[in-house]
Amino acid sequence: MRVLVTGLSTFWGGRLAQALEARPDIDVIVGLDTREPRVPLERTEFVRADTSYSILQRIVQATQVDTVLHTHLVVDSTRVSGRSLHEINVIGTMNLLAAAGMPGSPVRSVIVKSSGLVYGANSTDPYFFREEASRTTAPRTNVERSLVEVDAFLRDFASDNPHISVTLLRFANVLGDDLETPVSQALRLPVVPEILGFDPRVQFVHEDDVVGALMYATTHEVPGVFNVAADGTIPWSEVCTIVGKRRIAMPPVLTNIAAEPLRLLRIVNLPPELLDLLRFGRGLDNRHYKQAGFRYRYTTAGTVEAFAQGLRLENTIGVKAPSYRYEREVEDFFRHSPAVVRHD
Repeated sequence: MRVLVTGLSTFWGGRLAQALEARPDIDVIVGLDTREPRVPLERTEFVRADTSYSILQRIVQATQVDTVLHTHLVVDSTRVSGRSLHEINVIGTMNLLAAAGMPGSPVRSVIVKSSGLVYGANSTDPYFFREEASRTTAPRTNVERSLVEVDAFLRDFASDNPHISVTLLRFANVLGDDLETPVSQALRLPVVPEILGFDPRVQFVHEDDVVGALMYATTHEVPGVFNVAADGTIPWSEVCTIVGKRRIAMPPVLTNIAAEPLRLLRIVNLPPELLDLLRFGRGLDNRHYKQAGFRYRYTTAGTVEAFAQGLRLENTIGVKAPSYRYEREVEDFFRHSPAVVRHD
């Protein structure tokens, strides 16, 4: 296999590249991003690109990759501006699909990491969203609108290119020791925010199961749309209890305004899509991907328990090891110098 990973400098791009490197049946790994990798890599070739990935067609032709693993979709609206979000998610995906579907393209599989945000969170939602379900309300945030657009692009691309296996994975909210999200930031606070009068049922997926789900789609041909979420849901109050935190209630009206001081003081950024989740919750039906053969290591409750254990360990031993810094000259030495002893 010859695999192209987009978003190499992101948490998921780096984790996936490391997982791919561990497999002897992966011959070539090319990583594309606007910034250098943030984890050490041995076999992955890094290519710098702009945010719209306009260089993709040249990369696909030059490397003859047969599999594209698109991890670069932004699902956390606190990370980038609305304009950048549209360029990365919408324009970047359009360029990716144009490169994969061009005449003579070697690409035979496209896997895209998306989010359960495409379903939204509303009082009229079903108990569990199945993959074919539609949102009960129109998307109202930039990140939700961009993900819905990407869904439509992929649907049309799969229809126009039946010779290419297209897999879209919609993930529930992720928890893990190494990943930082608005949810994990909120749960790390001394007092965790909630919305007065609401105790929504929430569903998570462990970061290790996210990597496992993406790797499964990469090494197995599983075309289609799949929800990826751990078994079970759990009330937000119970999540806070497991993590060992007290809760503080925000008003049920003008909640966005009430959350603004937390952002301005850099305590925590609670984006509108997270406030909707803290009000209404969301559940994803995970049976379809299980039927395709994928197996989870963690339940939702188990994911929260693992996160709580990680927090306790972090509080005991302090900060983790220093972060990796990419330096091209050093990487070139380790990869190509005859002085380096190779272990096969």
